[in-house]
Amino acid sequence: MRYFLFLLCVLTGSSHASNVSELNVFLNKHFEQAPQSNTLWLKPNLKQRVEGILGHPYQGLRVKYWQLGTKSAWILDEIGKEQPITTGIIIEKGKISTVEVLVYRESRGGEVQQNFFTRQFVGATLLTNNKLSQRVDGITGATMSVAAMQKMAKIALLFDSEKETVIP
Repeated sequence: MRYFLFLLCVLTGSSHASNVSELNVFLNKHFEQAPQSNTLWLKPNLKQRVEGILGHPYQGLRVKYWQLGTKSAWILDEIGKEQPITTGIIIEKGKISTVEVLVYRESRGGEVQQNFFTRQFVGATLLTNNKLSQRVDGITGATMSVAAMQKMAKIALLFDSEKETVIP
């Protein structure tokens, strides 16, 4: 069931923010000027690493991202318990600077949207064993949503390390 929902999410195009205005608000909030839209193609070895982090196959051959200088934005979806969580993650110089839940669809575990939770990711990097460089405390009753958020943070850091640097 979990895989089916993830596949449905990808096939319906919700791997980006649910609408353009949410995406624009997120980008305008975190960039001084309009970032450049780019595409990261998922080569087999990168796709395999992503699948290792997720614990299930990653659908898609490419990922859209936005970049201005050393700052990049990634809009990612991952299933919490039953529904996808859409998250915007800003990476700056290889470290997470912002994690923001853009769309939360679960009936429980909504605390992962709160600043007390998302700020735990700030400053995190991805270690060679695909773990975050710092501990993220869980939330009682939101175990699967917390795990989904950690996976998306790891994937954003991995994707960022694989992108080409664009000089403005």
